[in-house]
Amino acid sequence: MLTRQNVTQRSILPRLTGIAIVVCTTWVIVPPSIAQDAEVPPPTAQTSQPVAAPSDGLYFADIVVRGRPIFQVGSLSGISATDRAEIINRRIASILAKADTLETVTVQTDGNRKLATLQLNNRVLMTVTDRDAEDFGLSVDALAQKWADALNRAIDKPPLAIDVVQRLYGTTRQLLRDTVENLPALIGAILVVLATGLVAQGVRRIAFAWAQRTEGDRSTEILIGRLGYGGVWILGCVVALGVLGLDIGALLGALGLTSVAIGFSLKDVLSNYISGVILLAARPFRIGDQLVIEDYEGTVTQIQLRGTTMKTYDGRVVYIPNQEVFQSSIINNTASTHRRSSVMVGIDYDADINEAIRVIKGSLDRLDEVEFDPPLEVLVRELAASTVNLEVRFWVDSRRAGFLQATSKVTQAVKEALEEAQIEMPTDIYTLAIRNMPTIPVKTVGDNSVSGPM
Repeated sequence: MLTRQNVTQRSILPRLTGIAIVVCTTWVIVPPSIAQDAEVPPPTAQTSQPVAAPSDGLYFADIVVRGRPIFQVGSLSGISATDRAEIINRRIASILAKADTLETVTVQTDGNRKLATLQLNNRVLMTVTDRDAEDFGLSVDALAQKWADALNRAIDKPPLAIDVVQRLYGTTRQLLRDTVENLPALIGAILVVLATGLVAQGVRRIAFAWAQRTEGDRSTEILIGRLGYGGVWILGCVVALGVLGLDIGALLGALGLTSVAIGFSLKDVLSNYISGVILLAARPFRIGDQLVIEDYEGTVTQIQLRGTTMKTYDGRVVYIPNQEVFQSSIINNTASTHRRSSVMVGIDYDADINEAIRVIKGSLDRLDEVEFDPPLEVLVRELAASTVNLEVRFWVDSRRAGFLQATSKVTQAVKEALEEAQIEMPTDIYTLAIRNMPTIPVKTVGDNSVSGPM
């Protein structure tokens, strides 16, 4: 028969077992730094005199071992907490990097001076003073031993899983701390970026509308809109960086130092962009113009800051960098609405030149493709070997299709008109003169010795 005491013991044992499992699990999963942070009470002020705020804004700084914080130290007279922590961290990192074997961190106490030193491999890591003891509410010996134990736990390389968890925890904690500290600056910078985007969109629309009323060129309108948009974004980025606390003067100085290297490495790219800006501002040609640029001839389909796109007459698309366009001689065939063409025709030496000119002009009067302002001209261009060459000059549409079609019709009309007027258009006549021909014997019937020219 079970007594009340046995029932009580049986009900308590499972609870104790569960509590033990939870404690063990927490000890394995939670990094030692969490437990250490829980053990250290918040520092209490022991002096009645006011303490001046440090220049860096930090009263305590972390001691870091293998990338994770172990405990914090305060400032001393003549040295800030940040500088003190950096010195201690460098000493620890140097020993961990160079030592093959690591001993235990020991505590050496100096009762007369109320100091304690932490040593590792016969090298002093740090000194614990009475000021530290006052900050953490412990005696010098107790605080020194506590920090030594924390360093020993951190120096002992933990298993891989625990080490990964500890590093993740340290990184996450530092990230959260930095995020909380910089949250107002981040919110301010985000608001500035959003406002910059809205203002930039409005400036681009206003600049584009103004350019449409004043310029009348699609490429220039796009350029003005983009320049306004980019200018607002540059100003907004400078303001956002200032909100984040960056020194704009130092940033501009760094950009100035690196601009030379960037200029040399991106010389061709920057040259193309600068040439594109000059071309869009000077406007030697526009979209739709028919150009001749070096070995390329075609219609301009797009003008960008980096290059100009041209579609040749045989259907190919050519992308020419603006630097080459800017440095080349450009022939704009469509800068004017009309363009002069010419046809060469040769007539016989016996033909009447004035009659031939009259016939040619009369044949062109019936063609609508030929412009008569300026008037057409028929000039005696050359006295060739077998013909008198006449050059027919006339003005037609400057577009490529109209130019070729009109020139073809003029050539056909001139040829048919001269044939109808019975004015000969001879081909080249060549005269062969044969001198000093040798003689050879020629045999004929009944005569065996007749000779003749060879």
